[in-house]
Amino acid sequence: MAWWFRVAVLVVVCLLFPTLPVEGRVRRYKFNVVMKNVTRLCWTKPIVTVNGKFPGPTIVAREDDTVLVKVVNHVKYNLTIHWHGIRQIRTGWADGPAYITQCPIQPGQSYIYNFTITGQRGTLLWHAHILWLRATVHGAIVILPKPGVPYPFPKPHKETVVILGEWWKSNVEAVINEAMKSGQSPNVSDAHTINGYPGPLAPCSSKKPGKSYMLRIINAALNEELFFKIAGHQFKVVEVDATYVKPFSTDTILIAPGQTTNAILTADKLSGKYLLTVSPFMDTPIVAVDNLTATATIRYSTTVSSASPSLTLTAPPPRNATSIANTFINSLKSLNSKDYPARVPVTVDRSLLFTVGLGVNPCRTCINGGRIVAAINNVTFVLPRTALLQAHYFNIGGVFSDDFPGEPLIKYNFTGVTQPANLRTRKGTRLHRLPYNATVQLVLQDTGMIAPENHPIHLHGFNFFTVGRGLGNYNPSEDPKKFNLVDPVERNTIGVPSGGWTAIRFKADNPGVWFLHCHLEVHTSWGLKMAFVVDNGKGPNESLVPPPSDLPQC
Repeated sequence: MAWWFRVAVLVVVCLLFPTLPVEGRVRRYKFNVVMKNVTRLCWTKPIVTVNGKFPGPTIVAREDDTVLVKVVNHVKYNLTIHWHGIRQIRTGWADGPAYITQCPIQPGQSYIYNFTITGQRGTLLWHAHILWLRATVHGAIVILPKPGVPYPFPKPHKETVVILGEWWKSNVEAVINEAMKSGQSPNVSDAHTINGYPGPLAPCSSKKPGKSYMLRIINAALNEELFFKIAGHQFKVVEVDATYVKPFSTDTILIAPGQTTNAILTADKLSGKYLLTVSPFMDTPIVAVDNLTATATIRYSTTVSSASPSLTLTAPPPRNATSIANTFINSLKSLNSKDYPARVPVTVDRSLLFTVGLGVNPCRTCINGGRIVAAINNVTFVLPRTALLQAHYFNIGGVFSDDFPGEPLIKYNFTGVTQPANLRTRKGTRLHRLPYNATVQLVLQDTGMIAPENHPIHLHGFNFFTVGRGLGNYNPSEDPKKFNLVDPVERNTIGVPSGGWTAIRFKADNPGVWFLHCHLEVHTSWGLKMAFVVDNGKGPNESLVPPPSDLPQC
């Protein structure tokens, strides 16, 4: 064939078929859920694990990749896995919360979670989303940028996953079952953990002087917000919840259950050993927490191995260090660059006010004749026995109603010293319906019912922008004047301050049923949860895809 003909053909092909975007690859994983005996705190017990690992295996993928995870349940418990923070665009069947988007995977059964990572890069986590199994069934999701796309900050020398958690000597299911039976609070954990270890046995990390390391920090704890600190060192925070932020320096990181933080640690010492501490944050005095501090050490590679260098210590923040917590939270801003703009909804189609707090309902068999419950807008959520997404998709009646109130039915001084004498809540499986593509403003208001408390609230299926926060009662006339609509931090899990409020905005551009709940597992168990049902838009590209053939049945 003449060379000129080949060139002509090439030109025609290029004109007819311009350069197409490179599609992501398919990543396949298999999760065998099995029991394994594990020893911590001089005590051995069987725990539920994935592939016999605690914490579980790390999922690694790139933006635009499709991930398929076959989960095989070999234990006696029903099980689901949630891919915390993954947007799940039109693929709610793969989201994972039990009885919300799927029925559980029963013992001896399996299910393939199939989802594509769209517009996200950074660190997220996966965990069990039924009972309290996520105490040991959890792991990291590392999302790398597309091939050839650099980080918007200098590339670190090395990256390390750091998973924070809690450990009970007892069976965690027995802990919550006893609490639900008695109507009282469950026992707090016996230790905090760093990559599965509670103290000096935590792996010692070696660093080279002058090098930078990116720590992918995950809070997989069930019930506690945590401070993270390394003696004599500063962190540069560059990402939270798989969204880039304006880099800032800090010596203490605050991270709530379900949240993730990428932080650059520069090894700017010549040698030595430095203490790493993980300790609780709780600024409500009457709420019990695990006060033990988990520790590990950072050792410089230049430190002589035959010597025993002294350990540089650091004191963890006090458990009620609200000022340290607020300084960290207020430093978080979206990167809002040309490549990574902050698309904050400026106008609002639907404005909602949700109170979050506790209550007490009558219980003849409980201690003191009452059961501690939790609620949103005074509605304690009742899990159905049919998955909500299936009921929505197949129009199955009698499973839920879509009349969840958009504001409290009874308004009072939510954060005042004097609270209503009636601590009862209403119960129901009530959802709030949103039209496709509606812009939503949701104000989350803490209450003083029983006690004010910081609630880390997680929204499935969406990222949102935290446009404002404050103490006391939200003022709809004055507080919006101070909202940040330029570069607010973008997250999937946000803390509602004790005795205060947080305002978030998001676009309801993902059809399906999406869970909203407190990520303190005890509060979720008590009913501090609800769900949004987002209608389909126009055409198949704005509609929920059909369920997969292997979707578990109830």
